[in-house]
Amino acid sequence: MKRRILTSLCLPLLLVLAAGCGRDPSTETDAQLGLNAQQAAGRRIYNLRCAGCHKAYSSRGLQGPGLKHLFRKKYMPSGLPANDRFVERTIVNGRGMMPAAGYTLSDEELRDLLAYLHTL
Repeated sequence: MKRRILTSLCLPLLLVLAAGCGRDPSTETDAQLGLNAQQAAGRRIYNLRCAGCHKAYSSRGLQGPGLKHLFRKKYMPSGLPANDRFVERTIVNGRGMMPAAGYTLSDEELRDLLAYLHTL
């Protein structure tokens, strides 16, 4: 009887916990994520230049904010609108503790990076 009660209480709890343990997109391939060539190129740039401070698929950050759903939000953590213009400006010029990428990225690399950020 006790075992039956314990099982009926623990099973729903385990199901809730398992639901929160979904897949980790950062470990998936470009193909598994459905990225096109431009987005995949942007992902490579992101992994080299951004991932050390920003988690792509999390709202929690490292040294900088997480970027999950960046373009689905009205504003970035800085308070600036979350659109291509202000995200690009932040990447190029830096902001707060974020160093400026300035002109170390070509126009194409910047477009690729923005394309990838739109997938988060």
